Amino acid sequence: MVVAPRPGHEVQGLVVEEGEGKLVGLAHYRPFARPLSASVGCYLDDLFVDPTRRGGGAADLLLRELARLAGENGWSLVRWITADDNYRGRGKYDQHATRTMWITYDMPPAAAATA
Repeated sequence: MVVAPRPGHEVQGLVVEEGEGKLVGLAHYRPFARPLSASVGCYLDDLFVDPTRRGGGAADLLLRELARLAGENGWSLVRWITADDNYRGRGKYDQHATRTMWITYDMPPAAAATA
């Protein structure tokens, strides 16, 4: 099921439900510019599956749907990051994607100047 994006917001979502609308998993994604390749990619911000439902195929469904959407939209790739110690998640990701050698850094914004 595709969740409609909030008007004026670039993030979109996918969910996997079972039975009568019980949420099993979700993914938040958005397009992003790739200037050096003159293309647009898809960035997967969040992928979450209920811990009691892991191993049931929800992550596979979400990742396959993102790959399908990337093809449909002409996006050059689907990219995401994960924690080094997310061994279970990384095992799943290795089935769908190629791990890169990039290391991610976070820098806080500078304090706003006061008048």
